[in-house]
Amino acid sequence: MDFQPLVPVWLAIGLGTIAGLLIMAGLLAHARGALLRGLSAAVLLLALFNPVLLREERENLPDIAVLVTDRSQSQTIADRIALTDAAEAEMRKRLGATANLEVRQVEVRSGITSADEGTLAFTALRQALSDIPPERYAGTIMITDGQVHDIPADMEQLGYNGPLHALVTGKKGEIDRTIKLTQSPKFGIVGQSQALRFIVEDHGTAKGQSVLVTIAVDGVVIGTVTAQSGVETEMELEITHGGDNIVELSASRLNGELTIRNNRALVVTKGIRDRLRVLLISGKPHPGERTWRNLLKADTSVDLVHFTILRPPEKQDGTPINELSLIAFPTRELFVEKLAEFDLIIFDRYERRGVLPVTYLANIADYVEKGGAVLVAAGPDYAQATSIYRTPLSSVLPAMPTGEVTVGPFKARITKKGERHPVVRGLAGAGKTEPEWGRWFRIIDSEVRNGDIVMSGTGDRPLMVLARVGKGRVAELMSDHAWLWARGFEGGGPQAEMLRRMAHWLMKEPQLEEEALSGTQAGTQLIVQRNTMGEEVSTVTVTLPSGDSRQVDLEQVQPGIWRGKLEASEAGLHRLSDGELEAVTAIGTVDPREATDLFATTGKLNPLALSTKASARFISSDGRPGTMTLPRIAKVSPGRSMAGSGWLGLKNNNTYRVLSIGAFPMFATLLALAALLLLVSLTWYREGR
Repeated sequence: MDFQPLVPVWLAIGLGTIAGLLIMAGLLAHARGALLRGLSAAVLLLALFNPVLLREERENLPDIAVLVTDRSQSQTIADRIALTDAAEAEMRKRLGATANLEVRQVEVRSGITSADEGTLAFTALRQALSDIPPERYAGTIMITDGQVHDIPADMEQLGYNGPLHALVTGKKGEIDRTIKLTQSPKFGIVGQSQALRFIVEDHGTAKGQSVLVTIAVDGVVIGTVTAQSGVETEMELEITHGGDNIVELSASRLNGELTIRNNRALVVTKGIRDRLRVLLISGKPHPGERTWRNLLKADTSVDLVHFTILRPPEKQDGTPINELSLIAFPTRELFVEKLAEFDLIIFDRYERRGVLPVTYLANIADYVEKGGAVLVAAGPDYAQATSIYRTPLSSVLPAMPTGEVTVGPFKARITKKGERHPVVRGLAGAGKTEPEWGRWFRIIDSEVRNGDIVMSGTGDRPLMVLARVGKGRVAELMSDHAWLWARGFEGGGPQAEMLRRMAHWLMKEPQLEEEALSGTQAGTQLIVQRNTMGEEVSTVTVTLPSGDSRQVDLEQVQPGIWRGKLEASEAGLHRLSDGELEAVTAIGTVDPREATDLFATTGKLNPLALSTKASARFISSDGRPGTMTLPRIAKVSPGRSMAGSGWLGLKNNNTYRVLSIGAFPMFATLLALAALLLLVSLTWYREGR
């Protein structure tokens, strides 16, 4: 019943109050017909309030339960995935057979992305609940190993009131060993050491056991260290090269442990060169000298020592020694005592003029053989009898001068080999047919004995030659007109980028290696890249952390660069090999939360389950699908316990939807009008006697 007043409520109440007072006065005075008058007024007042009988047509709405299946990395060990599949299939069957219940299902995955934060089961649950009305929520059943990393303080944070049940895979009392990093350097200076701290933890067994930890750098074992479980261990990590230094720590296996996946830990430390020491020797002042100086001084990582020979020995003009302000060339200090400290030596239009003794030049040749780098920027002096080539340095210089100098305009061109070489590959303005940069006007004719000609000039004469000599490297630029690009002549050219790449190749920067194999992560994929000067490459074998291997075929994406893709299925150290080169790369987070704890537990979810009157329980006594015992499903009224021995409950909300409403006004019928007229007539009749 509902009321739909015909007049404002305050007016109806006012009229009723007045009528009540008058009738009460009549009753006190024993007036004839006062009672009938009261009944007539009551019926009339009720008619003003207009009572209406309502009839609703309702549709019962099913309650909604959420089934969350944990398929994270920790669920893939032992028989957990088979147990999870069996439990999921059975629970879907039982939930589907429960009356007045709708089931939403969501899966949780984790493991290999660089932003992996572990098992985010409640994040997935929150997304599933986003379109479920709170009044229809029946509860959640979570099939997991209990290692969940986003557990809220209570279910109210999700805005829903209902039971949370956890069916835990695995088994009680599992034994496991894990190695955790407590301090790992992200960056380090090449040649220096960084402190690395870790701790080996044993779960389910006694602490304090001796553990042998194997240390490997870039996939190569370099030694072992003995640690005590439960005690932090510190070691020194030497940064051996620029770029990523991948260090893998592997703890020895514990008897009866669950898995050895988390017995390993990765440390990726980026090696940074402190200062690149460069010695620049200019034979004489010329326009290109400032170009070299500006380029090297602009690089904050370069420590430049520059000497220009302004006063050669043959210049004898009688100037008194005490009036000379020039600094004496410290030849012995540079080329005997401190030669090995330089990363690169540049001879800029240098010629033999008696400044450097022949024995010192022989020292430089030996310096290259042992791993040093020399760059020769040649001018007309390189073709003369005083050429630097006509010294012991000739044993390491790849371009032998013919004695001729070609003068005339030409555009530098990238050769076929140069199109595949990282020093000049893809230089801005190279163009496919005609270079879009300015011309040069002089090139020193030469014959190349070894190395790669990556740029050429007039008549395909060698312009830039790059060569490996012993453990070192040598580059020769057979023109002294590179400065025309820097000055913007005829639009200039990529002079700074070209010279920067050439200098960094000489100093063995990893990204400029012409023969290299590498792997990088892009989302959930491993991108395998092979740089080569060859025309074809071999298939790359990728060895996963588990020991399984995959074959990756490569396709050429541009000259000198081949790539292939592999869907990453495991987090950890991946080893790459094509039969010639080997490389390692880390996939996923360096210290993934998934690998921190792998043993099954009810401890993390039990407090939240109890707060919702539910439970967290193991579903197998020994972690195998054949021994699985699943509880039955029951619908329970709100407020009661939601779990018991052998059963778990889902909330019975009894929600419904109104399809239509029928209204029947009680005083809009002839019967109601007749009753009112009868009472008025009786009142008139009684008072008329």
